[in-house]
Amino acid sequence: MSTDGGAPVADTRHPEGCALVVVGADDTILACTAEALALIGEPAGALTGRRAGDLFADPGVWPRLRAGASGPCPLSESAVLHGRPEPVLCALLPVEGTGDAHAVLRLVPAGTVARREQNEALMRALTSQSGIGLAIHDEELRLLRINPLPEDVQRLIEAGGDGSAIGRRLHELLTPQDAAVIETQLRRVASTGVPLVDFVTSARLVQAPHSDRTISLSALRLSGEAGAVHGVAVTFTDVTESERAQRRSALVATAASALGRSLETGRNAQVLADLLVPAFADLASVDITETVLVGEEPGEFATGAPLRRVAAVASDGVWPGELYQPGEILRVQGYESDRLRLGSAVIVADLDALRPRITGDPDRIRLLLADRAASFMVVPLQARGQVLGAVGLWRAGDRPPFDAHDASVAEDIASRAGLAIDNARRYTRERRTAESLQRSLLPRPVLKLTAAETAGIYVPGRTVAGTGGSWFDVITLSSARVAFVVGTVRGHGLGAAAAMGSLRTAVRTLSDLDPPPDELLTHLDDLVVRLAEDEPPGDTEGSVRGATCLYAVYDPVTARCLLASAGHAPPLLAAAGGTTAAVDMPTGPALGLDGAPFEPVELELGRGDMLALTAGSLAGDGTAGTAPVAEHLRRAAAEPARPVPEIGRTLLVPFLADPPDDDAALLLARLAVTPEDSVATWEFPADGKVVAEARAEVTARLAAWGLDELVFTTELIVSELVTNAIRYAGGPVGVRLIRDRRLVLEVSDPSQTQPHLRRARLTDEGGRGLFLIAQLTHRWGSRYTAHGKTIWTEQQLPPAGG
Repeated sequence: MSTDGGAPVADTRHPEGCALVVVGADDTILACTAEALALIGEPAGALTGRRAGDLFADPGVWPRLRAGASGPCPLSESAVLHGRPEPVLCALLPVEGTGDAHAVLRLVPAGTVARREQNEALMRALTSQSGIGLAIHDEELRLLRINPLPEDVQRLIEAGGDGSAIGRRLHELLTPQDAAVIETQLRRVASTGVPLVDFVTSARLVQAPHSDRTISLSALRLSGEAGAVHGVAVTFTDVTESERAQRRSALVATAASALGRSLETGRNAQVLADLLVPAFADLASVDITETVLVGEEPGEFATGAPLRRVAAVASDGVWPGELYQPGEILRVQGYESDRLRLGSAVIVADLDALRPRITGDPDRIRLLLADRAASFMVVPLQARGQVLGAVGLWRAGDRPPFDAHDASVAEDIASRAGLAIDNARRYTRERRTAESLQRSLLPRPVLKLTAAETAGIYVPGRTVAGTGGSWFDVITLSSARVAFVVGTVRGHGLGAAAAMGSLRTAVRTLSDLDPPPDELLTHLDDLVVRLAEDEPPGDTEGSVRGATCLYAVYDPVTARCLLASAGHAPPLLAAAGGTTAAVDMPTGPALGLDGAPFEPVELELGRGDMLALTAGSLAGDGTAGTAPVAEHLRRAAAEPARPVPEIGRTLLVPFLADPPDDDAALLLARLAVTPEDSVATWEFPADGKVVAEARAEVTARLAAWGLDELVFTTELIVSELVTNAIRYAGGPVGVRLIRDRRLVLEVSDPSQTQPHLRRARLTDEGGRGLFLIAQLTHRWGSRYTAHGKTIWTEQQLPPAGG
């Protein structure tokens, strides 16, 4: 306020709620600020010329103020009427100069003073403590003010500069990456005015760039009355330890969800190593005992027991060459094996101190010492009190060495990994048992018959639940015919493999009767119903009820194939001409469910045609499931010289690259046709005179084939069978001779009465014919036909060149 010669001029810039009154030498009010209205209840103009003492209700106040006192002063009645309930603090300040003003009376509400004192106390408290960081940056983000920092941080800052952080930018105090992140946030606050609250970020000091330091930062813009930006105020708290604890908890939680998803030991080991690097360590290895890898019980963990390194991960992607490599066998020595049996982690906080002590032990060097590692920890993998392996962890010098907190976290994760690996071990054992049983029940994978060249491939699923359900079979029948069978049993595992064995045995037994495919499936359906009655209630792992089966009979003499399906997907037919498609046929109901009749389908085939019978995940619904097979099969059918087993392996390469959870079976058959000159057929009336004619025709054909050694036995067989047919069944009588890997003789008649082999008594005049045939042939039998029955015999061919 100016007092030079003339009327005083009020200064309107003063603290909020404060009124200033200019008083002359005679205690007359010369001027006052506009705040007088709010405090006293009268405008400034109305107060001019009045005596200052009139402002107060107590006349003794003004003399005390003139004497230099200050404090609460009750105002006049007008102020009270104006609504001023709170006290007002007054002070009389002398004015020096030649003007009329003698003093300035300052009136301030007591609440304003109290708040101001509280603000000052708060600022003193914030700027004097070190628990919560407080910093003020100017508009260029230079540090203007900061409260005391923790001693370790202050020492590092002093060691790297002029001893003070004042006047410096963040990039002079923090690592470039961390400083850039924080400055970006502060500039946003300064430009937008939007406060920043609890922003968690890394704040590593330039003097200790490898030492983790995390802060929670809040910031707000400092603005003047006219809106000018004066800087940014920042509060920050060191949350390094809480962040570490949170990261450790998150790592354990991730391990709990990630481990155990796979039932493969190697996959669990790899997941464990990937989980620990780089979140927890710079290098991680997982070593598993050899017995666990093959699914056996771990047994006693002895010194020198072999472990295989099944997983190794480095943060930079390059596993150190000086350490044991993935796939190598290592053997731990006495100290390490003792500690592994104890079940607790072992920490080597300073590998440099260990190096001189193991210089002469190359095995330990390869086990422990990585060139770029500064600390090491080994954690046992245990389950049910047995050692399954160990996890090795290394940290480089730019990370804190392993400590007790790290050991606790690693042990927690390793315990979960141990359970996952033990489950995988048990699965491996069960899967191998199921696969062994399954494969032992399947036929030889490759057969080369006169009727067809076949190759069967069984692929187990990725899990134990995907093993045991799918199967195939190739059954040689009479007269050079062959049956192709494929099916799927409900359920998986050992139970399904056993059920599949029962079903396959039943099919083979029924095939000995040589019925048509639809009749065989009908008998098989009845059998499944009876077998299912003996199964435990609710048994889904290995139930024969609901199984599917496709049964096909191929006759190379007629080049016809008769097939029927019980709920199974149709096969693919790849013609030698190049077309490939699924066979159009009804699938019928699954076994043991509906009891509906099964409809047969007959195909006319040719030499070189290929049939592909699929089961399990390879079959799918019969269309989409076989789509990956069809195109390759079409090309393979056009290559008659290519071996069928090779076609099957090539066809399954895409399938095996990413096998599904369920198993699959594939049966390939390249069909052959018996040459016309290897088959002879005759038909005779029901007249006893034709027996000699039949013998003569057969003898002539055997001579033409160069099988003179078989003439005598074949004449006896023809005589017996044709005579019986004429005597007991009538005519016409058909005779067919087939030169195959064996000599096949068939005699057909219109009767469906099956012959029975019996031993004749000495007094019997007949009954020795079939017994004689059984002695002369390799095997014999009979089968029903649409018009009667056929009795067939097989004789071994003489050695070539004999």
